[in-house]
Amino acid sequence: MSGHEEGGGHGHGHGHGGHGQGHGHGHGKQGDGPARDRHGNPEDLAAYLAKLEDPARVAWQKPDEVVVALGLSPGGVACDVGVGPGYFALRMARAVGPGGRVHAIDAEPRMLELLRSRAAEAGLANVYPLLATDGQAVPPEPVDVILVVNTFHHFPDGPAYLRTLAARLRPGGRIVNVDFHAGELPVGPPPDHKVSREDFLAAAARAGLAVAEERTFLPYQYLVALAPRP
Repeated sequence: MSGHEEGGGHGHGHGHGGHGQGHGHGHGKQGDGPARDRHGNPEDLAAYLAKLEDPARVAWQKPDEVVVALGLSPGGVACDVGVGPGYFALRMARAVGPGGRVHAIDAEPRMLELLRSRAAEAGLANVYPLLATDGQAVPPEPVDVILVVNTFHHFPDGPAYLRTLAARLRPGGRIVNVDFHAGELPVGPPPDHKVSREDFLAAAARAGLAVAEERTFLPYQYLVALAPRP
């Protein structure tokens, strides 16, 4: 799963998060769309990355504001599930500083290699790529924040994986999910590849999580912070 796509299109379990605008999953062709790999991402990685990193995306994805909303502090520990090439992870790494760590999970080895290169180029030694090989990769230590962007629809069992991730939170920690609102939008995946806010919150409730905070500054997406119910 490569999350962070502009839409959807990451692997199952943990995608590589383009946090982008992916469209769909599946193998081979989807209608007249591009050929896709086993994670649901286009096989043409260069074209896929171009979509994920379209400069126009900054205007609606608001990555800097999203990272501020995570409330990270210097020395903190965070995790990005579906990290892709690091659209959010590199920003998170700067927020926690050299004394902190960002665990970066993805199911696509090519994405993690690209992430390693970008982190090195940016002088960030606190990003730790982690390949999801079993569909249930988790950060190797307790974390303050787990970010999931445009990736939840790839989890084979959403409530179960949320429960697994929640077990890796530090006391007071949160899972933050960013995903597209239902219906047709100018960006993002087709409507049938979306998980609506209502469906996501129902899955979170089944995982024993409650809404701790919600932000509404994103034009096409919801941002919900979850915490384990007492």
